[in-house]
Amino acid sequence: MHVRLLNPNTSLPMTDAVLAAARAVARPDTVLTASHSSGAPATVETHVDEVFGAAGVLAQVEQGERDGVDGYVVACFGDTGLPAARERARGPVVGMTEAALQTAALLAHRFTVITMPPRTIAMTDRVVAALGLGHRCVVRAVEVAVEEIETGAGPAFDAFAREARHALVADGAEAIVLGCAGLTDLVSGLGDALGVPVVDGVAAATTAVEGLLAQGLTTSRANTWAVPTGSPTTSEVWA
Repeated sequence: MHVRLLNPNTSLPMTDAVLAAARAVARPDTVLTASHSSGAPATVETHVDEVFGAAGVLAQVEQGERDGVDGYVVACFGDTGLPAARERARGPVVGMTEAALQTAALLAHRFTVITMPPRTIAMTDRVVAALGLGHRCVVRAVEVAVEEIETGAGPAFDAFAREARHALVADGAEAIVLGCAGLTDLVSGLGDALGVPVVDGVAAATTAVEGLLAQGLTTSRANTWAVPTGSPTTSEVWA
């Protein structure tokens, strides 16, 4: 199976980081590739960024379909462009936020997402509400810019550890979800420090796509994500 990770921003280091996170958990026979947007924002931290990032995701799916990709991971917390990607792709598309939240719900009754920076909380809140997990999940944030973790998340460890320890007490959290792509290298250290499961969305989404493909399952075309007819491609719109 060929799984492609879609980065809505233009950061090559972030694209490399999410590909490495996926490779750490994927089956040996899974072909993994990754792509990133061109002409989109360097990071997705605002609602304006999301609009351009979503268009970039759609363009990457269109290219993936030409490349024969079987399934996709949207590697951005907030699942930028996920609904449109599901309409356009033949195979399953899994957002890292949905996958992380659903994984945490299998592991703990209450859990906390720690995202970054604080202004992106609304993007996570949207996915939590859509999944009906608001009674089990609290969303917090640390004051760290996404560009600060492009070349490694190590410098953000202390900020995440402080917020996570607070969540264990204040929220009654029994698991922690890391709310940004590129944070995989925090998982092991935080898990040891906190003594609770720590979930990385890229890893969760990668294994979810593999599982759907192994079962021969893809997006339902009955109604909501029916294949659009007459809709232009991104290359036609941007020509």
